[in-house]
Amino acid sequence: MLFGSVDDSVHFELESKGVGDGMIRLTRLVLDILKPHQPNVLEFSTLLAEQGNLRVRLTVLEMDDKTETLKVVIEGPDIDFERIRNEISGFGASLHSIDEVEVESGPESSA
Repeated sequence: MLFGSVDDSVHFELESKGVGDGMIRLTRLVLDILKPHQPNVLEFSTLLAEQGNLRVRLTVLEMDDKTETLKVVIEGPDIDFERIRNEISGFGASLHSIDEVEVESGPESSA
């Protein structure tokens, strides 16, 4: 797992690995993100939630003339981190850090 700062040279990958008859799944992420004002926070959180069966909670921590610093909590049965990271970049935002990660093992999710 990678905690702390994230930059383009870091390649974080959480691969599903078999554990007996179950799988390891990423179920919660807390991210520190810097983004431009557009898309607005409602659109941004909706676009992230659409990347899977996800619940997104977003808090604006700081705002200046051009950007917003966000705390984004993403929860779901099996989060695809690479997809989330690519979408964040695609929105013109920057992932500053991964502040919290939760994984679980067990039978593959039916969701």
